[in-house]
Amino acid sequence: MAVVAYLNGQFLDPDAARIPIDERGHQFGDGVYEVVRVYSGRPFLLEWHIERLERSLAAIGIENPHTREEWVELINEAVRRSGEPESLVYWQVTRGIAPRAHLFPVAKPSVSLTVRPFAGEAAVEPWVLLLPDERWANPWVKTLNLLPNVLAKEAAHRAGAVEALLVRSGLITEGSSSNAWFVRGGEIWTHPANRYILGGITRRFVLDLARDLGIPVHEEPLSWHELETVDEVFMTSTAVEVQPIVRVAVSAGLVGSLDTWPADRPVSLLPEVGEIRTVWQARGAQPVTDRLREAFADRVARFRHQQPVVG
Repeated sequence: MAVVAYLNGQFLDPDAARIPIDERGHQFGDGVYEVVRVYSGRPFLLEWHIERLERSLAAIGIENPHTREEWVELINEAVRRSGEPESLVYWQVTRGIAPRAHLFPVAKPSVSLTVRPFAGEAAVEPWVLLLPDERWANPWVKTLNLLPNVLAKEAAHRAGAVEALLVRSGLITEGSSSNAWFVRGGEIWTHPANRYILGGITRRFVLDLARDLGIPVHEEPLSWHELETVDEVFMTSTAVEVQPIVRVAVSAGLVGSLDTWPADRPVSLLPEVGEIRTVWQARGAQPVTDRLREAFADRVARFRHQQPVVG
């Protein structure tokens, strides 16, 4: 089935969709977005995604164009039209279409959405690269302004890593498109959901799983200097679910910037990755991560059968 697209009240051919030049998402990145995973034609944790969308819209002063019920109806209809049982739904809301000016315009919010087939991601050797967290101070808002995330992800990819693990003033915050978790002595550490990370929907779900399994959780930041005390590392997101990590590395030339941002203006914002040094390596089995992965898979399997199929 072809990709399904929706723009401001109309389903249409994605190749025929045209965003006006004066669309504020295009001009300013003035908007927010969400991504939901679809299993067996069923959007997973959709209510939580809509709740987070509401928070993001309120945070930057965009009126929500739909009620929760209307969002559910729209997304279910898009999934039904796609005919893709395993897919990702991406949708965004911007401040609307108006001549380019910094002040908020009098305009209706603009809504676009796509459904694309998605069967999961696989990594041969899932390792991550430590990079300075150069995002703005409010990544808890799921805005369209993702340039620092994109640059970090690209730098990690060029080095052969699956993800960039971001560090702000010495403390590990999260990945460029995922949340980060660490296990010590059978207990979990993860950065608190304050202003410095995006409170992932999968993160919220895994926190519930951990508590159900009786695994102690500490929502406290971890310094990258403490990695030598860690037994397990894993990442979570809508796309990767629960992803065990086998190695954490750093570029020798970027070590200083993990603790303190240099005042000098860099030549490029795409980090130049030189000599790679491993700072943490998995030392065998990762039992806590495995328990969470199994519990996640079990909950998804039950969700596939217990919820009504869209359409």
